[in-house]
Amino acid sequence: PGIYLDVNAIAQGYSVDVVCRFFDNLGIGNYLIEIGGEVRARGTRDGADWRIGIDKPEDNNMSPGQTLQAIIKISDKALSTSGNYRKFYIEDGIKYSHEIDPKTGYPAKNTLLSATIIAYDCTTADGLATASMVMGKEKTIKFLSTHPEFEAYLVFSDDSGNFKTWTSEKLKSNILESENN
Repeated sequence: PGIYLDVNAIAQGYSVDVVCRFFDNLGIGNYLIEIGGEVRARGTRDGADWRIGIDKPEDNNMSPGQTLQAIIKISDKALSTSGNYRKFYIEDGIKYSHEIDPKTGYPAKNTLLSATIIAYDCTTADGLATASMVMGKEKTIKFLSTHPEFEAYLVFSDDSGNFKTWTSEKLKSNILESENN
């Protein structure tokens, strides 16, 4: 009574994991599953790691893959990106994110524009990417410092509004620069 639970923030990641379990049960060793931008890769593609594009977090970037911030190589892991550049609204000239801060009940407000999290399952990656957008850059980095099992690529704005990035140490060797940067 009076309780409403919306699991939409992790539904796509969970769905990816369900499909992956099905493929695993069939004995398929090399695949890439993507639902709504949430991705999980097993094995390799033609002997090489899978390459996943990370969209540049420009407002109204509605065409995935059109303008890339970076490309990440993964294998046997899941990747999820959450951002405030596709789902937002503007009221009285102020941009509001679609992510709600559970502490305040209002849209999250910080400099983080996009959070890409890599984990072993997509449900976890999806949930952490969304949580990162609420926590912001500093709290996300602090959280990740105590959870080395996760990797992250964060895009944030500096005081002048320029895009800046932060990459977790383990992920640095798997980041490829984008030709569209």
